[in-house]
Amino acid sequence: MNQPHPPAFRVAVIGGGPAGLMAAEVLAAAGVQVDVYDAMASVGRKFLLAGKGGMNITHSEPYPDFVARYGPRREQVARWLEDFDADAVRAWIHELGIDTFVGSSGRVFPLEMKAAPLLRAWLHRLREGGVRFHMRHRWLGWRDGRLLLSSPDGDVQVDADATILALGGASWARLGSDGAWAPLLREHGVDVAPLVPANCGFDADWSEHFSSRYAGEPLITVALGWRAQDGQLAWRKGQFVVTQSGIEGSLVYALSAPLRDAIARDGNATVWLDLAPDLSAERVEAEVTRPRGSRSISSHLQSRLGIKGVKAGLLHECLSRDDYADPARLAAAIKRLPVKLLRTRPIDEAISSAGGVRFEALADDGAMLRALPGTFVAGEMVDWEAPTGGYLLTACFASGRASGAAALDWLRACAPDH
Repeated sequence: MNQPHPPAFRVAVIGGGPAGLMAAEVLAAAGVQVDVYDAMASVGRKFLLAGKGGMNITHSEPYPDFVARYGPRREQVARWLEDFDADAVRAWIHELGIDTFVGSSGRVFPLEMKAAPLLRAWLHRLREGGVRFHMRHRWLGWRDGRLLLSSPDGDVQVDADATILALGGASWARLGSDGAWAPLLREHGVDVAPLVPANCGFDADWSEHFSSRYAGEPLITVALGWRAQDGQLAWRKGQFVVTQSGIEGSLVYALSAPLRDAIARDGNATVWLDLAPDLSAERVEAEVTRPRGSRSISSHLQSRLGIKGVKAGLLHECLSRDDYADPARLAAAIKRLPVKLLRTRPIDEAISSAGGVRFEALADDGAMLRALPGTFVAGEMVDWEAPTGGYLLTACFASGRASGAAALDWLRACAPDH
């Protein structure tokens, strides 16, 4: 009876999120022995939590629009997406036996809207392919040229022909992505940009009266304006929520990068709210200045423009008494109400993070660390960001595949006889 041929290479994947698991899949399919190490009790913790409200896996918009979502790093992320774009993500999910559908917003979801069935099917396939999992193993760096990890049985050292680091960013630390890897890489000469919040909320320091009354209230039909890089006021329509200290929600997350950068540069950022985006400024002014008889201003605004609840509260919160009492200034504020944002919410509350290993610190393959040959990085560890809507997850998948392929090419180049 022939003995099975032992794997030519062994690769350690540190981090069991989407990027790490995708790298493991690529390598295992090529016959590499893959060991996945994760600090948590099970893999995919953040993946599962992100899918609790409906697993948004990718987006169906045209490729040029899709790539543009990655902002200043679109060119680098496009290199990952060339081999694994949104269509490839859907095909890959279907291979796992999970059906998908496109929602009204263009977002793509598993048919059951849940992450757990997808993760179970994926892990089953990985184990069938020989991938070994080591839970509660936290990466501590290197010792004597070997990987050093803490485990329930104490510190262990691991030999590997190559290493893929897929440790996430610094949001949702309780699920494993705490950014503790950044100083370890800096100590070895890797250029790591500071980790900062992305897809995050902002503090506006509301008054106690306003926050106690309106915290948690959604703003359904509004537009938000901000100063674009060219200095012009840009507007986007959408929804967000008033929080106890500020604002958060899908519309805010979509603009979090320029707002965060403006606060870092100027100390604060002003946004403008259009509380009646479906009406022209002329129509709003005509309605506000229409004679109201004995009705109060609040009743008049509700009756003529539907301004009530949290929208009315915002006008009281952000305008002086004199401005509120002046019909022309009040009408102008309904279309362009200034709100000063003072800081981002803490990074651990953010959906994702920006910063991390700069692309300039990577070799030409876009994955291996120049300062540490044989060590590759993937996913949110790298300095890119994207809005919610499936873009984050798609790039993590694609980055993991790219890192796995780059590691395989490097191993074969170092040992061409294998």
